[in-house]
Amino acid sequence: MTDRFLPIGDYAAIGCTRSLALVSSHGSIDWLCWPRFDSPAIFARILDDQRGGFFAIHPKGQYEVRRRYLESTNVLETTFESGTGVVRLLDLMPVMREGAKRHHLIPMRQLLRRVEGVAGEVEMEVYFCPRPDWGQEENLDRRGENIRCVRTPMVLHLRSDVDFELHGPDAVARFTVSQGGRHDFALAYDTHGPAIMPQIGDEASAEIDRTVRFWREWVRQCIYDGPDRDMVTRSVLALKLMTYAPSGAIVAAPTTSLPERIGGIRNWDYRYCWLRDASFTVAAMEDCGFNDEAGAFVDWILYATQLTHPNLQIMYDVFGEPKLPEKHLDQFAGYEDSRPVRIGNGAASQFQLDVYGEVLGAVEEHLQREKKRSINRDVRNLLVRLANRVVEKWEEPDAGIWEKRSGNRQHVHAKVMAWLALDCMEHLVRGGYAPDTHLDRWHRTKEKIHDTVLRRGYNDEIGSFVSVFDGDQLDASLLYISRVGFLPPDDPRMLGTIAAIRKRLGRDELLYRYELGTEDGLPPGEGAFLACSFWLVEALALAGQKDEARGIFEKLLARSNDVGLYSEEIDVESGALLGNFPQALTHFALVNAALVLSHSHSGRSERKAGLQRGT
Repeated sequence: MTDRFLPIGDYAAIGCTRSLALVSSHGSIDWLCWPRFDSPAIFARILDDQRGGFFAIHPKGQYEVRRRYLESTNVLETTFESGTGVVRLLDLMPVMREGAKRHHLIPMRQLLRRVEGVAGEVEMEVYFCPRPDWGQEENLDRRGENIRCVRTPMVLHLRSDVDFELHGPDAVARFTVSQGGRHDFALAYDTHGPAIMPQIGDEASAEIDRTVRFWREWVRQCIYDGPDRDMVTRSVLALKLMTYAPSGAIVAAPTTSLPERIGGIRNWDYRYCWLRDASFTVAAMEDCGFNDEAGAFVDWILYATQLTHPNLQIMYDVFGEPKLPEKHLDQFAGYEDSRPVRIGNGAASQFQLDVYGEVLGAVEEHLQREKKRSINRDVRNLLVRLANRVVEKWEEPDAGIWEKRSGNRQHVHAKVMAWLALDCMEHLVRGGYAPDTHLDRWHRTKEKIHDTVLRRGYNDEIGSFVSVFDGDQLDASLLYISRVGFLPPDDPRMLGTIAAIRKRLGRDELLYRYELGTEDGLPPGEGAFLACSFWLVEALALAGQKDEARGIFEKLLARSNDVGLYSEEIDVESGALLGNFPQALTHFALVNAALVLSHSHSGRSERKAGLQRGT
């Protein structure tokens, strides 16, 4: 780590369920894409400390920092203590329910920052350095009390009661805040047209109160009341931040190109929605009581998949657009010189068989819980076409869950998920959600897949399921077998797989995705994959090894950053968070693991396990 970049884990997230900003412990907003998650960045210093742009508020000179989210909210409070006094910084994106918007005139997007004097006097510095459209410089101008940045069709307005000096594309302010003093900095985004100015003063206080109330009312729906409720609550709040409210889609992460290995090329754009995360999403949200979010996500899945059926892409944008061309931003140096910086994702064109199981699993999970919900003929026909596609394609090699770029292979996890797709269709038929016209064909194929996986996907010599048919390499995705009901979680073959994965992929409580020498078409080197460790907790707990699972879970909880957020990966030596941040899959995996440990999980893993034991 150089002095040019802060650790990835140094950041906290704020957002409005349309976009998200990363705020460092030094009060600098170093990442923000507007107007939505996958839009061009306004601030991107986390990807280039010279060209990326930022918006910083902090004391002059030396200071100490502590920070937290206001209880049950996504409103961030950073407290700076200098030698002369104490000051508090509140950061949030105002958010309100759709009905309330009819009574309030608000900008298209807004960011609100409030400085409050707590004790003594503190000299403060503000640096407003927007670099819209991926690092472009636009000279700022002044319109009354507003600082304006224009890059067609975008207009940014920064409003404050503090005076700024303009220096080309940058604005700088210095002021002193005393105990009881207060200063606001409100940044608004609009497209060309009559712009709505952001609010400061009493109007900003109302925005803050309304936003705090929104988050607390929303999180009150959470019915989880088991151990570590604070961490579960923080995870669902983080997941709500990564939800695009107009469509119900949940992005994998709100960032692009934060590296899985410092200085490496494993830098991907995660600002899209992966179908792979679907069954995790629905199970976690519904078990925690967020049925509206789960239902909205299922609706988005059904809409997006209709655009490409009977083929499924592994990812779509937040509106269901399937075209996500990948390109490099050569003007950016990358986080810690980790190049290239990518936007778009070429993996969208990969064939990954497992997504059929994820989609049909999510739909079945939701419909079986919402027993009174009906589905229309188009959706019924879509489900049938997806199941028939599995029958046609299950024997083909695929790219696998980890999106390797070394060619398609016969991945065991993919076959298990193909089995899941057809098993779910049988349940949907029994529930009256799909016609039984193809039921015999689906059942015969499901049984054939099951037999083939047991025959070619299990290695007797090592006593474990393996990554690809007839192989001897391991893959942490095999832990999925416990949660989907392919075998009882305490089956000796499953217990052997858990033990082998821990031995060969494990580093204490952490797991790598696959063996380090495995060819994946990219230069070697990455961190341990945090979601896999939570899958291990779930697999152990489902197998009855609750004490062992609890011990690992507690260690993993200590791996979050200071405000309870996780990235995709972690360096096993230093503990530094790696990869895009915050990571939805990690937080979903945490929630599901907590639910299983607390006996609050009602998903198909336990239902199927009970059926197979005859209970």
